Amino acid sequence: MKKVFNVSADCKPNLHYMVDISERLQKIKSLIDRGEYFTINRARQYGKTTTLRALKKYLQEEYLVISLDFQKLDTAKFQNGNIFSLAFASYFSRMMRKECTGGSGEMNVELERLDRIVDDRPESFSLFDLFGYLSQICEISDKPIVLMIDEVDSAADNQVFLDFLAQLRSYYIDRDELSIFRSVILAGVYDIKSLKVRFRSDEEHKTNSPWNIAADFDIDMSLSEQGITGMLSDYERDYHTGMDRQELASLIYEYTSGYPFLVSRICKLIDEKIAGSPEFPDGEVAWTREGFLAAVRLLLSEENTLFESLDNKLIDFPELKKMLKELLLKGRTTEYIPGDIGIRMAVMFGFVVLNNGIAAVSNRIFEIRLYNGFLAEEARNLEISEIAAEEKNQFIVNGFLDMELIIQRFVSHYTEIFGDYNEKFLEDNGRSIFLLYLKPIINGTGNYYIEARTRTKRRTDLIIDFRGRQYIIELKIWHGEEYNRRGEEQVMEYLDAYQLKRGYMVSFNFNKKKQPGVRKIMFGDKVLIEAVV
Repeated sequence: MKKVFNVSADCKPNLHYMVDISERLQKIKSLIDRGEYFTINRARQYGKTTTLRALKKYLQEEYLVISLDFQKLDTAKFQNGNIFSLAFASYFSRMMRKECTGGSGEMNVELERLDRIVDDRPESFSLFDLFGYLSQICEISDKPIVLMIDEVDSAADNQVFLDFLAQLRSYYIDRDELSIFRSVILAGVYDIKSLKVRFRSDEEHKTNSPWNIAADFDIDMSLSEQGITGMLSDYERDYHTGMDRQELASLIYEYTSGYPFLVSRICKLIDEKIAGSPEFPDGEVAWTREGFLAAVRLLLSEENTLFESLDNKLIDFPELKKMLKELLLKGRTTEYIPGDIGIRMAVMFGFVVLNNGIAAVSNRIFEIRLYNGFLAEEARNLEISEIAAEEKNQFIVNGFLDMELIIQRFVSHYTEIFGDYNEKFLEDNGRSIFLLYLKPIINGTGNYYIEARTRTKRRTDLIIDFRGRQYIIELKIWHGEEYNRRGEEQVMEYLDAYQLKRGYMVSFNFNKKKQPGVRKIMFGDKVLIEAVV
């Protein structure tokens, strides 16, 4: 049976095409070898469970790994310390027996004692008692024990879990005198600092974490371009499509930044939806740049578990949504200041990454989807989007965009509709107004994205892919002739990089003596269509 691309649950090497993560496992093992306790907190569907399961196999020669999943403990088990301790003891004992088949008689005796307590369910059994048994088991084990707990988010809003962490902390501090796990790994979306914020509201406990023993976990869990190339090589050995694996891997990484779910989802769409479609009848034409872009359009139009999770976060945390709208639509620089919970949560949920302390949307797919969602909200209030939809047909000539005409018509409509608006409104909304005009024209056929290095309030370089052709448009606020000249030079550099001969620039000029319009400028063998509105 041939393997498939997987986007649900964990990836299994014998069933799924996946990136080799052995280097990641080695780095994590080095933490365990040092006896560290740590948390793997990453966004939804970022490969946490896949990593834990692979890590368990990777460690089995040297360690006894007990892997628990808190999703299997229903919320009723977190009512109080007694109920939780009995439930944890039962779960732990069951996993120990699974891993210790043929174990020592002493270990079996200790597990039987624990099982009898679980069966008797004494109301006096507490976390203190539980850890006494766990310490005894760790002491007599032939191998050091590593405890992994997945989906620790399931413990959210339960005080008993903080008490559990406090006991772990106490034993960790006294590990020279009391036996305990060699290493403890907690995995989930929320890091422990954020969990304690959710658990307790009083300031003392917010700053007094029971998990301050945790080591930093800075290991990159995104998928590298090289790793994606290797995964595509595995696929190519089965299907012989003739794809350019390095080109496809580079494109996938450019759009996903290695976000595991997005990487696998794009590949799965190409394999199962794009290949065999009327436009791409087989794998040979599907595994190309054009097939990839078709998969991206399909991905952006679907509802999947990851996007649903992100949408829910925007609903649950309005301040997060506001920050992202200002970052994208208004180009406002958002700097992380230690203690800023809002930015920390944006990073934790996977919306943004920090580059030298400055927030940027974490990947191109998220950015486009966020733009699409935010622009859809804006379109309800601005008629320019409806005008573009009505005029769409005149902008597509022989299947391709007439970008010069698009810009000419935009200047005309912008001047007519927004000419009397105040400067502050236009400066804040100029970018989104242009995108609102462009989006209905390319919708369903083209993609667009913002060049990350110029995503500022003053400049935005917009890249459009439409039927295999690329168009580069610089959107900027007018700040004088010298700044304008640098913008023109920047467009020329992009044209060289993309091997194009024609570029476009739209300047939002708030000088009352401005002359709105469009002009054509030659730069050697290149043409710049420059508009002023």
